[in-house]
Amino acid sequence: MDHEGARWFKSSYSGGSGTECVEAAFTTVGTFVRDSERPSSGHFHVGRGAWAHFVGSVREGALH
Repeated sequence: MDHEGARWFKSSYSGGSGTECVEAAFTTVGTFVRDSERPSSGHFHVGRGAWAHFVGSVREGALH
C-alpha cells in the first residue's frame, strides 16, 4: 500500500504527556496509522470496514 502523499494528522485522543502520540492518514483504501514520535519507524494499514468498526467501538465505549 502506498502512503506517499498521505495527509497525516495527530489523533485527538493522543495523550497530553507526549507518550501516546498516534497519527493517522485517511486514504481511498483505508487508514494508515503510525507513531507520531517516530514516523520513520513504519506504519500499518487498516481497511475501511475495520477502521469504521474500531471508531464505532471507541465511540460506544466498548474499548477501554
